[in-house]
This record gives sequence, C-alpha cells and structure tokens, in this order.
Amino acid sequence: MSVVVMGTGMHPWGKWGRPFLDYGVAAAREALKDAGLAWTDVQFVVGADTIRNGYPGFVSGASYAKALGWSGARVASCYAACASGAQALDIARTRILAGLCDVALVIGADATPKGFFKPVGGDRPDDPDWLRFRLLGATNPAYFALYARRRMAVHGSTPEDFAAVKVKNALAGSLNPMARYRERVTAEQVLASPMVADPLHLMDICATSDGGAAVVLASEGYARRHGGTRVRLAAVSTVTPTFPNTVLELPDFATDSRATEPPPGHRPFRAAIAHAAYEEAGLGPQDVSLAEVYDLSTALELDWMEDVGLCPPGEADKLLRDGQTALGGRIPVNPSGGLASFGEAIPAQAIAQLCELTAQLSGRAGPRQVDDARVGLAANQGLFGHGSAIIATR
Repeated sequence: MSVVVMGTGMHPWGKWGRPFLDYGVAAAREALKDAGLAWTDVQFVVGADTIRNGYPGFVSGASYAKALGWSGARVASCYAACASGAQALDIARTRILAGLCDVALVIGADATPKGFFKPVGGDRPDDPDWLRFRLLGATNPAYFALYARRRMAVHGSTPEDFAAVKVKNALAGSLNPMARYRERVTAEQVLASPMVADPLHLMDICATSDGGAAVVLASEGYARRHGGTRVRLAAVSTVTPTFPNTVLELPDFATDSRATEPPPGHRPFRAAIAHAAYEEAGLGPQDVSLAEVYDLSTALELDWMEDVGLCPPGEADKLLRDGQTALGGRIPVNPSGGLASFGEAIPAQAIAQLCELTAQLSGRAGPRQVDDARVGLAANQGLFGHGSAIIATR
C-alpha cells in the first residue's frame, strides 16, 4: 500500500494583513478542487500549527475544519517549528497507511509579524530559544551569518557565491505565480543591498511572509477510483539528532562535548535527515531529479546541497558556478524560487515544498518544469532537533 498526492493548493505568499485562516482555507479549497473532491469527502484533517496567531493557531486542525464547515471529520494539530508541515504530512500519511482512513487533507498557513522573527512573548529563562535571543543576542540573521562564516572558513565560499544563489532563486521565483518576490536580480544588486549580519546582505536572507499551502493525500486504491495526481509520497523523515551532535544547532549554545566522547562515527544531524528519507524510499541522492532545500539564507542553501548528498562537502559552490543547480541544469535546486522568493510562512513551508515536487513530477510546473522529473526531495529542518525531509516519486 502507498500514499499518493491527489491534489495541491496554495495561497500566494506576501504580506496581506489578513488572518492565517484565510490563507489556509483558500489553499485547502484549491487542493480539493485539484483533487476533484468535495470537503465532505475528507475523512481526516491535519493542521500545522502557527504559534503567533492565538488559540486558533495552536489548534489549527480544528480551526480549519470549523472554517471549512463542521463535517464530522477526524482532526489533528501539530507544531514542530519549521518542520511542522512535514510532521503534519507524516501524521496523515501514517493514518492512511494504517488503514484508518482513505483520504486526508493537510493544511499549513501563517500570518507573520513585520521584520525578522523574535521570541514568543513573555520571560521564559528555561526556554533555549528565549535564552539565545536574550543572552547570546543570536537573532535569526545572526544565526544564519554564523553558518555563512563557518562555510567561508571551512570551504572557502565567498559573498559572490552567496549572491549567485539569490540570483538563481530569484530567476526561478520570477516564474512562480505563488512567490512573493518575482523580480530577477543581479549579483551586484545583492552585494549592494544593506549588510544585515556580516557577511549576509539583506537580499541574502529570507523574509517573513503570509501564505498557505495544502495537499490532499489518499490511499493508492482511493486515488485510482477517483482519479487525481499520481505522485507517490515515498518517504517522510522526522529524525532527531544522534549523540554526540558536535555541530552547533541553535537555539542550543554549545555542542555535545568531545571531552568525554570520541568524535561521532555517524552522519551529522542535517545529513541524517535526508539520508533517513533515502533509506525509507529505497533511493539515493543519485536518483534525485530536483531538490527543494531550506534556504533561510543563501549560504545555507549551499550547506544543504551537501547535507542531502547532492555533492561532497565543499563542492556545492562549484555545482552552483557551473549552472548545475539552476533551471535547465543537471540537478535543479529550489526550482520554486525557494524561501528567497517566498519568505517564511513556517507551518506552510514543507507543505509548499511538496506542492512544488508534485507540480514538477506531474509535469505541471510550466516554465519552471524540470525535464523528465522522476524523484523530488525536500528538506526543511525545524529547531529543537526536528528533522524534516520528504521524497516524492512519479
């Protein structure tokens, strides 16, 4: 038995100033229309939570079900930071695989504050995320910049390499009607934009956005009887780190000590996220036709390319410079335009990535279409050890 994606839907990313439910309901209705189903056909609803939008955001599954019209469908809600969407997908997929339902609707949407994210309100000295802002001063841009500096020191990457990532993703985003930023940019424009956290300029860092995404998942038998997209959800990875985890992962301030433990013989956390998905799907990096990765910053896209196995450590820059990761290249990375073109709408991100994989694998991506796309990978990590990777196949 397998789970297939019958339909996908999105609300365009932007700053719209409306409740998050508006974006989620719009995306859900588009997904149902794409699947050729009615809301009353849905047996199970999973909402990826948003913690900035009051109590309805914490119980998003029920909030969406109420907004769509109480139908008696079973419901679940989940929060896992940026991995929320992937965990919501996994909950729905698991219920279908268990034979407890045939068709499920997964929804994520967010309405974000102006500017970069800050801690949730209140004084919480036992909260690592609160502490990293208040004690370390590590805002998200500073966190991204630390990774960029590490990459420059370890692999010799340059600000020009980072700018080239933005240029590539902006070109892809200009072709995506759901993207917030749809203007092409030059490397000179990126490097001339204001410095936010050295070495990252404003155009190197993703914005915070309003937006929504939804997918209809179904058992293969149900999809066969009702028609719809024939894209298979082959794997969802939600692994946690393995001790010792010696690469810093904020909001933690320090890594596990090597003073009493030998260097780890296992893969680092981010690499383990994707490789667990490969193992589940029975595939490897060599099988991937395209990848959607977590480009919170331009530098992080290069790290993720290596983490998901598209190239050995230190070689992502060369793939980028050779045009291999651009549209028309050997292995397009972020053909949707990535977070560079969308910005963060946290509960919707992993679901939106699956929407892009589905469009590509079903040949419906229009001018962004990757030739002969057969296997798509998405990676979208959440803080606090939440792994998030998805593999979809044609």
